[in-house]
Amino acid sequence: QVQLVESGGGLVQPGGSLRVSCAVSGRSIFSMNAMAWYRQAPGKQRELVAVIQRGGSTRYADDMKGRFTISRDNAKNTVCLQMNSLKPDDTAVYYCNAQWVVDKYEYDYWGQGTQVTVSS
Repeated sequence: QVQLVESGGGLVQPGGSLRVSCAVSGRSIFSMNAMAWYRQAPGKQRELVAVIQRGGSTRYADDMKGRFTISRDNAKNTVCLQMNSLKPDDTAVYYCNAQWVVDKYEYDYWGQGTQVTVSS
């Protein structure tokens, strides 16, 4: 019954900021091996945006470094992605992803995605 629900997408002007959230139910985000944000633009492959490991370490795609920040909120069991200095090329559907292992069985859950559009 694990479920990931993204929210916070919308229309923002170039140079603006937006925060998208991923609310997780059924399992603590701190028990996940990793939580991540991916995105997929029309006609392009899905790409990794940011990831946060169980221990709290983070990494970002090169183009997102210095602009995007992934974080966790234990009280809300939520993973957020703060996006600053947005560019039109950031326009995509942003997906939340959770990964964990139980008895060597790998789980890989995805949210429904939230649309982010960067345009004047």
